[in-house]
Amino acid sequence: MDSTSRSKASLLVVEDDRAMRELLIETLREEGYRVEAASGGRAAAERVRGGGFDLVITDLKMPDIDGLDLLREVRSIEGAPHVVTITAFGSIETAIKAMKLGAYHYLTKPFDPAELCVVVQRALDERRLHGEVVTLRRELAKNFRLDNLIGHSGPMQEIFDLVRRLAPAMTSVLVTGESGTGKELVAKALHGGSGRVARKFVAVNCAAIPDTLLESELFGYKRGAFTDARTDRAGLFVEADGGTLFLDEIGDLSPALQAKLLRVLQDKEVRPLGSTRSEKVDVRMLAATNRDLEQRMREGLFREDLFYRLNVVQIHLPALRDRVDDILPLSEHFLRVMAARAGRPQKRFSPACAKALLAHHWPGNVRELENVMERAVALSEGELIEPDDLPTQVRERRASDPMAGALARGLTLADVEREYIERVLHAEGGNKTRAAQRLGLDRKTLYRKLEEYARAGSGAASSADTE
Repeated sequence: MDSTSRSKASLLVVEDDRAMRELLIETLREEGYRVEAASGGRAAAERVRGGGFDLVITDLKMPDIDGLDLLREVRSIEGAPHVVTITAFGSIETAIKAMKLGAYHYLTKPFDPAELCVVVQRALDERRLHGEVVTLRRELAKNFRLDNLIGHSGPMQEIFDLVRRLAPAMTSVLVTGESGTGKELVAKALHGGSGRVARKFVAVNCAAIPDTLLESELFGYKRGAFTDARTDRAGLFVEADGGTLFLDEIGDLSPALQAKLLRVLQDKEVRPLGSTRSEKVDVRMLAATNRDLEQRMREGLFREDLFYRLNVVQIHLPALRDRVDDILPLSEHFLRVMAARAGRPQKRFSPACAKALLAHHWPGNVRELENVMERAVALSEGELIEPDDLPTQVRERRASDPMAGALARGLTLADVEREYIERVLHAEGGNKTRAAQRLGLDRKTLYRKLEEYARAGSGAASSADTE
């Protein structure tokens, strides 16, 4: 601990013997600490309750309340300082009792002042490290809160309710939706609301890692399993043991890895590459994809048995364009976050800017919106975010009249109907039941139309029926 840190550390010395009290004060002040003193346990307890102390150094034998009672009172205070006790020679049993009650350390009279300084420094270092760990855990916990998901629209409220109910379970969940809709945030919220939140949340993007590397990343390997395997390495399943493993873009997993993943889910054990033994793992599996897995099953690209293992419950995240009510709340949230991160004053949207945000199609979904807000904060000069602070593609409304666009393209009424049905079906993740409800059709009518499109060469009919 450097001299600056010592000058900031505040110590309370509790000692009824005046000569000893003054010796302790003088020794610690010479080391650069800020030192206050109390002559009895009762007065010390009041001082500690007032806050501001990093360490209490107390005698165990005092006339009003003894050091053990003072220790109990100090330890009951939120954010309590560490306590070092001082005891007379021959009272070691009392000192050990103090340690069991939560004292950091004890000194036996007579002691060397240098020994006191070492113990004080170690106690303060340990308290600082403990505080850093608590802060890191608190910051980490923020990443897994459900309120990281912003949404006022009806579909998002239904999703929030589903996440709350699913989080405590061990159930496998498949999160679907377009890229940028927040699938990993849903997975983190499921982990954060579970009994596994104290253990690791491990995320891996299956599309970002070549198959040859992904297998060793997931399952681990033994030394000599392949050319560059110079040491043993535990895989991500072992790393996530007791916690949650989130496989993003699961639809891009090769058939060979799908088979191995299915075996892990069935047997709850993994076998590292090059090993002859398997090891048990306790992992909750969450997966996400922007692909139509049922279509990939029909094409022979995704295993049906793995799909049903992963898809115990499905959460479909709608595209941002399909939940317009959430655009401005999300924009305001990102605006606050980006302004705080950049150290700039909080801003708000001009009416023209808000109109442009609502009119944009948002092909990149929430991720695109977040990037747009970061840009707006960086470029804006006044109190308001204006359309000129937005990217060209956002502030210039294109094809705002769908009928005018259809007219310009020379579409027939049947063409317009077919295109709209296909877009709604895509927006609902291939779920025909939801698509039919949104279109105002019964399912039989929707099936008939899709079959007609299939006969005409449309790909729409190949979208699977999801109840």
